[in-house]
Amino acid sequence: MGKKLLVIGAHSADFVWRAGGTIALTTSQGGSAIVIALSYGERGESGELWKEPGQTIENVKRIRHEQASAAAEILGAEFLCFDLGDYPLTITDEVMARLADLFREMEPHIVLTHTPIDPFNPDHPVACQTVQKARLLASGAGVASAFKNITPPDLYFFEPHQPELCEFMPNTFIDITSVMELKRKAMGCMQAQSYLQTYYAELGSRRGNHARRISGQEEVKFAEALQRTLPWVVKSL
Repeated sequence: MGKKLLVIGAHSADFVWRAGGTIALTTSQGGSAIVIALSYGERGESGELWKEPGQTIENVKRIRHEQASAAAEILGAEFLCFDLGDYPLTITDEVMARLADLFREMEPHIVLTHTPIDPFNPDHPVACQTVQKARLLASGAGVASAFKNITPPDLYFFEPHQPELCEFMPNTFIDITSVMELKRKAMGCMQAQSYLQTYYAELGSRRGNHARRISGQEEVKFAEALQRTLPWVVKSL
């Protein structure tokens, strides 16, 4: 059975820039992926759309949903948005319960989300804290409890926009060479933030260089960097 990947971002485009290749690789190998956006990023992440005369928040949300859904489809993923609003992103007890229930229903093998520190984006750390708490609630911290528990999924942070200021420590590099064109196509859907497309294509190339130097695998041309947060439990080295 293929891996089940759950990607949770604060805003509807976060998954494309930071994990688009990882998602496409997972689904191309027979796995499945669900992308959750806690908000559409309609206030702080949609600057290009607000340049249109007479623009409304409802229309921005509609466009962002269409763009994210199209990008997710290209990557082979399902897209859902909780539509909680952004800047600030606020998490209620009801939202936390909903997300924990989603963990229990999906039982993902791997979860990707933001870093817990981001001095330039107030919503990203909130999303990270929410994901970590929902994961623990759904897994019962690895012990039996009064409600259904799932096997604790692996948890990774994807790369923030300014990693050196977010205490991001890349310790896992995903070779996305075979799916880089899918990631480019998915990024192309995000016209509300078109200025990021070149940046993240170039980042993929730089991380590919790092992956080659680390591994000696010359065939790696593009990569995404992740930070694994939990120790490996193995039978042997």
